[in-house]
Amino acid sequence: MGCKFSKKTRKNSGINESAVILASQTSFTVNEVEALHILYKKLSSSILDDGLIHKEEFQLALLGSSSRKHNLFVDRVFQLFDLKQDGVIEFEEFVRSLSIFHPRTPQVHKIAFAFHLYDLQQTGYIEREELKQMVLATLEESNLMISDDHIEAILDKTFMEADSKGDGRIDLEEWTEFVAKNPALMKNMTLSYLADVSTTFPSFLIYSEVQDSDLTVGKDHMASSSWMDPK
Repeated sequence: MGCKFSKKTRKNSGINESAVILASQTSFTVNEVEALHILYKKLSSSILDDGLIHKEEFQLALLGSSSRKHNLFVDRVFQLFDLKQDGVIEFEEFVRSLSIFHPRTPQVHKIAFAFHLYDLQQTGYIEREELKQMVLATLEESNLMISDDHIEAILDKTFMEADSKGDGRIDLEEWTEFVAKNPALMKNMTLSYLADVSTTFPSFLIYSEVQDSDLTVGKDHMASSSWMDPK
């Protein structure tokens, strides 16, 4: 397929002990962590069976395609899931990152994740051009077409409301205040079915190869919803 993967592999040993630790540090229960491990193994072997989720496998789960075509949305979410920044997502990273979307996870963590999603340059600020790139990427991923003028209007309105310090950029404090006034922006940061992941797997994995008859795939699609409402 032309995909370049690293040769390293890591064994997922001691899952029971690991599940207890992860459950104590995330919003998942031990049983839910063990259920996620089953799903993780399927995802991490969807293209290359090495026990790690590579970007192509992550894109396959999100979009139903492992195409090497650049997709900023996939890139950013993958980068945030890849806590070690080593180009692959290990099981612990998968669980810890997915926990952000759990209904029981404090809102402050969800707000921070969304902020970092837009902070493309990792400067601690959301610049206008960064926001524009993400809006365009999510619209493209969702197959939505709006005019350039409409996009600029979205940016103008966002910065007029969010940039309370008037310095042409949005910091985490301003973002938090902006979200408080516009709670709908966080609606995609909570996936209700994660509260019972032992019987329902995350829906953004709808295109994975999980086909077991006893698994229920949720109907919502995380990647199909824009993080910024273009309306």
